[in-house]
Amino acid sequence: MQQLLYAAEVSLNGLTTGVLYSLVALGYVLIFKSSGVFNYSQGVMVLFAALTLVGLQRGQVPFAHLWTAMFGTHTYFFGWTLAPAIAVILTLGIMVLLAILVERLILKHLVNQHPIILFMATIGLAYFIEGFGDLLWGSEVKKLDIGLPVGISETVEAWTAEWFGYGFFIDRLDLFAGLVAAVLVGLLTLLLRYSQLGRTLRAVADDHQAALSVGISLRLVWVFVWSAAGFVALVAGIMWGAKSGVQFSLSLIALKALPVLMLGGFTSIRGAIVGGLIIGVGEKLFDFLAGPIIGGATENWFAYVLALAFLMFRPQGLFGEKIIERV
Repeated sequence: MQQLLYAAEVSLNGLTTGVLYSLVALGYVLIFKSSGVFNYSQGVMVLFAALTLVGLQRGQVPFAHLWTAMFGTHTYFFGWTLAPAIAVILTLGIMVLLAILVERLILKHLVNQHPIILFMATIGLAYFIEGFGDLLWGSEVKKLDIGLPVGISETVEAWTAEWFGYGFFIDRLDLFAGLVAAVLVGLLTLLLRYSQLGRTLRAVADDHQAALSVGISLRLVWVFVWSAAGFVALVAGIMWGAKSGVQFSLSLIALKALPVLMLGGFTSIRGAIVGGLIIGVGEKLFDFLAGPIIGGATENWFAYVLALAFLMFRPQGLFGEKIIERV
């Protein structure tokens, strides 16, 4: 009985971790579903958003290490801090500016190009943003604190102790992230399915040239989509940064969204959530059950192996659209 309770606790923690994976996956789905571009740089955008938020909140001097190397200034902070709400708003503005620059400097030159060319462009963009973030804010681990609830949920612990005789340890931040993810999924689903903007975005994803021929502004659509993905990246960066600190390994954590997409489907917002929950619970339970037998550290590779096995039977994912090409 005790083992079952431990497994249930591990599964609940896996669900909350899966929600965090899903938040990152939402950004991938949003851009791919709306523009047909697989944005490899979405994970690095999560890192960049978190770095920028912490830098603004702490009053950090941008490019401080570069100024020190060039002029010997040794000035790293302005001496003031920003309120969390102001820092979040300013960071969102910077993510929108990033979307505008991406469109003007990269995407507008690649209209109607083969998808692999767009994909390769986002790989280059990912490495550029990561290096630029390092120069801008430094590479040291930073603490992110904007007042989110953290620590063990005493309520969940008390309820489970009363019901099962064993209190489950669930982080309040994970519960809050689950609520935020549910709200985001609802809003994005309504936007893409029922609004005129959603129909416009789907038209662009189907055929760039056809969308242009009927008067749709491809540039405006791409700026909007990448801005929305930047907002999702900011939300995910806040959650992951508050949970594990803002560090460059965040971009590697964000790559866990790739097997999430393989399971859920690249075009499904609902699939991003379901896939994230499957990956989160699966990797936690597998490590709990098989980790002691095979030596542990299974969470580093389990998600990718599961996704690879899943692709053999359903390549489009659980909720993805099956592609049929007539030749």
